[in-house]
Amino acid sequence: METKKVASALVLQPGEGARRWFFGGGVQTWKATEEDTAGAFLLFEDEMALNKVTPLHTHPDSDETMYILAGEILMNMDGAEHRVAAGGVTIAPRGVPHAFKVTQEGTRVLCLHTPGGAQAFYFGASEPIGADDDGARVVDFDRIRESGRVNGGIEIIGPPPFPGA
Repeated sequence: METKKVASALVLQPGEGARRWFFGGGVQTWKATEEDTAGAFLLFEDEMALNKVTPLHTHPDSDETMYILAGEILMNMDGAEHRVAAGGVTIAPRGVPHAFKVTQEGTRVLCLHTPGGAQAFYFGASEPIGADDDGARVVDFDRIRESGRVNGGIEIIGPPPFPGA
C-alpha cells in the first residue's frame, strides 16, 4: 500500500525556527522544511553580512524566490544586474544562472525553494547554531561545493560575476 506524504500544520512566532550558519555566509532561520510541507517547498529567513557574494549558480530542480525583508542586494540574473531593495522580489526559475551581492548592512531575505528538494544541499552546507552561539563562522565555499556535489540542489557554474568580488 502506498502512503501519501501529508504536510504538517505549522505556526511559528518571530524568531522561531531552527537556526543554522550557512557556509556561504549568513544565518538562516528555517521556517518550513521539506518535511513540514510534504516536499512542496523550503522556506527560510537569511540574515546576511554586508558584501556577501554568491558564485554564479543555478538550482536545477527548484525555483528560488527571494523577498527582500530589509537592506538591499545586487542580483545578477541571467547576465543582467538589478538592485533590489526591501519589499522587492527576485525569482530565479530552475536552471537560470544567478548570483547576488549584499550591498547594505542588515540585509535579510525570505528565501523560498519550490519544490523543497534543495533542502539537502542547504543542510549539508550549514550547521546548527546553539542558543549561546552568535553564529559567527568562516565562509567556506569548498563546503558549499561539496554539499552540492553530494546532495544536489545547486550547480556552481562560475565565480561571482561582480567586479572586485
